[in-house]
This record gives sequence, C-alpha cells and structure tokens, in this order.
Amino acid sequence: MGNAILALDQGTTSSRAIVFSHDGTIRASAQREISQILPEPGLVEHDPIEIWESQLAVARQALERSGVGADEVAAIGITNQRETTILWDRKTGKPVTHAVVWQSRASAPICARLKAEGHEQTFRDKTGLLLDAYFSGTKVTYLFEKHPELAEKARNGDILFGTVDTWLVWKLSGGRLHITDPSNASRTLLFNIHTMDWDDELLGILGVPRAMMPQVRPSSEVYGETDAEWLGRTVPIAGLAGDQQAATFGQACFEPGSAKNTYGTGCFLLLNTGDRPVRSENNLLTTVGWQIGDKVTYCLEGSVFIAGAVVQWLRDGLGIISSSAEVERLATSVPDSGGVYFVPALVGLGAPHWDSDARGTILGITRGTTAAHIARAAVESMAYQTVDLVSAMQRDAGIQLHNLRVDGGASVNNQLMQFQADLLGVNVRRPRVAETTALGAAYLAGLAVGFWNDIQDVSRNWALDSEFKPRIPAEKRDALCRRWRDAVRRSLGWAEPQT
Repeated sequence: MGNAILALDQGTTSSRAIVFSHDGTIRASAQREISQILPEPGLVEHDPIEIWESQLAVARQALERSGVGADEVAAIGITNQRETTILWDRKTGKPVTHAVVWQSRASAPICARLKAEGHEQTFRDKTGLLLDAYFSGTKVTYLFEKHPELAEKARNGDILFGTVDTWLVWKLSGGRLHITDPSNASRTLLFNIHTMDWDDELLGILGVPRAMMPQVRPSSEVYGETDAEWLGRTVPIAGLAGDQQAATFGQACFEPGSAKNTYGTGCFLLLNTGDRPVRSENNLLTTVGWQIGDKVTYCLEGSVFIAGAVVQWLRDGLGIISSSAEVERLATSVPDSGGVYFVPALVGLGAPHWDSDARGTILGITRGTTAAHIARAAVESMAYQTVDLVSAMQRDAGIQLHNLRVDGGASVNNQLMQFQADLLGVNVRRPRVAETTALGAAYLAGLAVGFWNDIQDVSRNWALDSEFKPRIPAEKRDALCRRWRDAVRRSLGWAEPQT
C-alpha cells in the first residue's frame, strides 16, 4: 500500500488537488481557477474540457510538490461541485454542450411548469428535494428542449449524463467507468432516496432516458483504476462524494445530531440524521450523506446559493477590492456595517426561501456609507444566512445545536467566525485542517483500501484550530436578526417571473 492519498476537489470556481498523509495533514496542494461563463443573467456555465484539464494539471502538480510518486498513492478520492450537469458523447468522450452549473436558473421555467402540472409532491416524497432549478434533472430537460437532437441520441444510449464526479471518473478511467455515488445521485431529482436507485417515474416526468444514467456505487469502494497515461501508472479510484457531504465526512460528523457549515461559493449546512431520512417541514433538503457498504447515512441540508461568491462580486462586479483576500482587511477597517444590510440574492435565494425571483438588495445606505461598510455587510450576510438555516434545521430535527463545526474558504476570516458565534449563540469550532472537503474524499478512498481502518481511526485525526464563543447579549442578537429578516423580505419576488 502507498503512503499517501490523493484527493481531487473540483469546485465551482477552481480545481484543486491535495495529497494527504495518514494523520490527515496536507503534504502538498495545487489549485487552478476555472472560467465562469455567464451567457445572460441567471445563467451560469462551465467548459467540461477545462474542468478536466485543470483537474488533471493540479493532480500532477500536487504530486510533484509533495515528492510523492504515483506508485506511492494508495488511492484517489474525488469530491465535486454538485448538481452541475454535463452531457457527453459516449463514442468520442467529448461534451456536447457547456456544463450547466448548479447556480444556473436556466430550468426555472421548467420547474414552474412541473409545479403547475402537480408533480412537486411526487419529487419531494421520492427525492427529499424541492422542485427547483438548482438540481440536475431539470437541467437535463432544459438541454434536451434547447437541443432536441440530443434527446434522441440519449434514448439510443449515445449521450451520457453525469455530474462532475461522473465526468472526472469517466476521463480518469479512459471511458471504462460511468459511475456516481448516492451523495451525488441524491442531488439530481432522479434518484429515489428510499429505494436507493434511479426512479423510472421521475425519469419519465423529466424525459431523461435511463440508458444515459451512470451506475450508482457506494461512496467508499474500489471502483477501478486510472488510465496509466494520466499519472504515469494506474492508481485505484476508491472514493466519491459531493462536496458538502464530503466536508461533513471530513469534519468527522459521524454521530446523529452533529453538524457542519461550509463557507464556500455558496453556504451549506448539513446535519447528520443517522440511518433514516428526516422529512423537512421548513424548506430544507433531505439528502444522502454517504454510503459505506450497505449502510446509508442521511442528512438534512440547508443550501445558500451565494456566500463567498459575494466577495467575488465585490471584486469583479463592484471593483472595491482587487483580490478576494483583501475583503477581511477592508471589512474590519470599520467597527460594524453602519446599519447596512446586504442580501446577496444575486441568483435568487436558496433555503429556506427558495425564491428564484429574489434579487440582491443593499439596504441602509446613507451619505456616511463607505466601501468598507458594504464589504462588511457582504461578509456578514454569510453569517445571517447561516442563522436562517440553523433555525429551520433545529425545528425540523427537534434538536438544539451545541456547537457548529466550520470549514471552507471564508472560515479563515476570524471576524466572520466571531460574528457567526455571536448570531448563533453557540460556539463555532474551526478545525486545524480547513480543507475538509478534500479530506472527506481522501478518507472515503482511504477506508476503501485499508489506509484507515474505520471511522474511529478517522475521528482521531480531527483537531481544533480555533473556537469562537458568543460575546453579545441575546437582545442584541435578536435585534440584528430581526432587521436581517426584514431586509430579506424586501428582496423577495423582485425579478419579473420567467415564463
């Protein structure tokens, strides 16, 4: 067995590769940004070839930097931006359209049509998801309606569907593996989380042929090997999980009632509910966390579309910072937001509102408002949105969170983490290894090949970096959150509904 695990972390804004040691520490990493294709407002696309080439490049780079040869890699684990939809030609292996990114609202009119036809409850009951453009299934329908010739080819088995994990495994294996895992499958609107299989009724409603769907395999299993040309020799591919489920695994949230929040492009709060799916009455999602052997772990999830991406907008759209790293310095140059609230509904609002027609709103601007106040309000919006998720989740699960484990790029922002603890009224715990998404994929792969013995072995690796404790009184917390809710109400339903 090798002495390291290679994790591939393909995200919304970049492709990353990390080499991990047995103790869960990072030996080396590499990262490359990927292009955001924005054809029109509300639409977000990626180039699948760029996704693949950037991911392969950083994998090679991370191995080179670590001094670890491919023959020393025990296994590869893959984690990915979820719901992003890729179609490719089975024979040529080439994508037939751009990837439709999870953020894209392209299929919102299809969702509205399906709701009007009375299908919403069927999808909710079988998948645990809301009928929303966020998920993969309606993105496939959108592509078929836009390119009718693809639908016919798909029925003949000539066009394949996959989320990003499936695409990467297909490319890595030289087209020998067309697979996914339940954590990714459960984000498609096509997978029945009770039978743990693609659902023929849902496939029929969305017009998606079963012939184009990947095989669903457990999240931790040796699926096959990479083609030798990519890394110089074959390496086992042994772990798959969508990014948020992988982060939950990497945070060692193995007990029911444990929770983590990831501050990435979006914001994602997951609560382990054990071996049973808990139905949400508060507009959260019921999803598969992971499957190891025959054992399935379920989670409740709250998904916020725009979290760290708001910082990119401050840089690229507003131009008040020249790099994302500058935002903490600018935001902490003022003692508070000066009464400014920023609801970052730049592509609508996700949980718990699910309003495709909400739009970004900045309230409380005066002549004294500066770029620093707007930056601070933008950063604080991540914490406010998390409070909305925690509140809904506690009502659904009937539990009170005692602490929250955090990760993701924005979790390194100490001011944000302190504000999060203040708003939640519970301790916020940041681990020493912040790259928990990649770490979760590494753990799943390593468990499959015996690199780690069991989840207790994995749990022992978790180590605390910083703990943030609430500092403000309950009355101030309540007043801040009340004002936030008022700002959210003013952002709802602003766009002209799509038809």
